[in-house]
Amino acid sequence: MRTVVISGASSGIGHATAERFAAAGDHVVNLDTRPPTAPTRPTVRWIETDVRDWTAVDRAVDDVQARHGRLDVAIANAGISVRRPIAELTEAQARHVIETNLLGVLALWRSAARHMVRQESGTLLATSSVNGSRGFPLYADYNASKAGVGALCRTFAVELSPHVRAACVSPGAVLTPMQEAEYTPEMLRAVNRHIPAGRHADTREIAEAFFYLASDQARFMTGQELVLDGGETAGSTTSVLARGGFGGPGAPARTTD
Repeated sequence: MRTVVISGASSGIGHATAERFAAAGDHVVNLDTRPPTAPTRPTVRWIETDVRDWTAVDRAVDDVQARHGRLDVAIANAGISVRRPIAELTEAQARHVIETNLLGVLALWRSAARHMVRQESGTLLATSSVNGSRGFPLYADYNASKAGVGALCRTFAVELSPHVRAACVSPGAVLTPMQEAEYTPEMLRAVNRHIPAGRHADTREIAEAFFYLASDQARFMTGQELVLDGGETAGSTTSVLARGGFGGPGAPARTTD
């Protein structure tokens, strides 16, 4: 039975991931600013935590380690995304995104790594995005934050090997509650038409990717990003979406929590 910490696990990808690990018998701790929005298994515990507060993250991770005696997997999933033109982007808005999506990953990984290095084992995972390697208009701060997550992944992998691994899952369009709340059914269908697989990913599919990366089957995989985008970035579809080819402002949101 492993001890798993997941940030942003109260909804969307994080919630599905927490449920996947809990279903396997793992102890799961959810670090989120709000309680779960859907039923969770009894082995999933919520600690109110803002990943932008490094002291709070340290306190929560230390509590988990003290309670369970070890920390096996830390998944930095908390993230936000708000579509806005560069000219309208404010400093406060950009800082909120960067401090959550990038510095929040660094905060959790740094805190978890201290325990993992001492126990000489552990896996650090994070939710990145295909936006980190492609140019999507209206997501300047989000794109930069996800590119930074990829850099953190490679750096942690090199610095902490061979005992601690680091890897990322980079989804394309995922059908999260946040996505469904922001888009009309027609907008979602328009996005699907530009994805070779013909649909958004289900959050459970992303959860399965995290579960695989944390398993012994992936023990030789570190410093890598696992892309799950239904073929979206395999050809020219990315540029079509990025330039609003299905209706301008209706470009798919890249929400990850």
